[in-house]
Amino acid sequence: MGVVTDIRSRSRSAKLVAGVSCEQAGRSGKRNVSLFWRIFSLNAAGLVVATALLLGPVTVSTPVLAGEALVLLAGLVALLAGNAVVLRIGLTPLHRLGRAMSTADLLVPGTRPEVSGPAEAAQLIATYNTMLDRLQAERAAGAGRALEAQERERHRIARELHDEVGQTLTAVLLQLKRVADRVPGELREEVSLAQEATRAGLDEIRRIARRLRPGVLEELGLASALRSLATEFTHHGLTVQHHIPGDLPPLAPEAELVLYRVAQEGLTNTARHAAADRAALTLRPLPDDAGVELLVRDNGTGLGTAPEGAGIRGMRERALLIGAEIHFEPAPGGGTDVRLRVPAPPGDRSADRTGDSP
Repeated sequence: MGVVTDIRSRSRSAKLVAGVSCEQAGRSGKRNVSLFWRIFSLNAAGLVVATALLLGPVTVSTPVLAGEALVLLAGLVALLAGNAVVLRIGLTPLHRLGRAMSTADLLVPGTRPEVSGPAEAAQLIATYNTMLDRLQAERAAGAGRALEAQERERHRIARELHDEVGQTLTAVLLQLKRVADRVPGELREEVSLAQEATRAGLDEIRRIARRLRPGVLEELGLASALRSLATEFTHHGLTVQHHIPGDLPPLAPEAELVLYRVAQEGLTNTARHAAADRAALTLRPLPDDAGVELLVRDNGTGLGTAPEGAGIRGMRERALLIGAEIHFEPAPGGGTDVRLRVPAPPGDRSADRTGDSP
């Protein structure tokens, strides 16, 4: 995905850099001197002192005396040490920026490097932070459009499976039932097997359509949809327990869809890759009406050192879309915890405070 920039975004970045620099200068109470002037001033001071000594009573004999050599050596060491200290202080923010750049991930929002150091380093770090914020916003917007298109395509495929393929298999099943009443006795067993295969295919089509388009989420709400999802994944060898209260705080439709999809993907990974026999699906409200937390826990083999697959990256993109936090951690006693924290809509808590005020 390309990055589009214009003069307005550049001016905003410049204003932000200037604002950050001014804010730092105000906090520190002193002017932020650039790295160039720091090194130049130190070297100039050393040369001025050396010139003053040479023009004064201090002389260098030929051959050089031991005392004179010690004075020259001490001056050289002092100058080199001063340069080393100035460079170390000036380049430390750049080293910190390099570490932050090497670990930056747009799908994992993290802390930004501190804007500090000489003017050049502070300006570079502030510009990097501004660029990262802009890229993260553009990534979230792009992911939102992609996920919206994906959901529309899921709905279309689910509708076609239900309306076209499902109705066709239903007609075939009815036709086989009529045929079964007329065929000779030696062929009834084969017709019965064909009926069972058609009925199994019809059930599978309906199950796929339900997973593609969670109609229960639209019709009965998030709590009922998650309970139905836990029941659906409870099969041979895997038991899914759910702890989902009915009195959940109000959430936006996008947040409910993200919660459902993350729970679905987490249970899918558990069933396919975790080698687990127990899983738990928990949804609870956060204190002070701060939102809700979804927890998918299993007792499987855990994530280990394997790189993140498409499923985990997809969950991160969905969480980023609604400003939620998602974490993948080892579960107590083994297994994996998928923890998603969704903040409450901005207007809810302010509305409650307004309603409580006299």
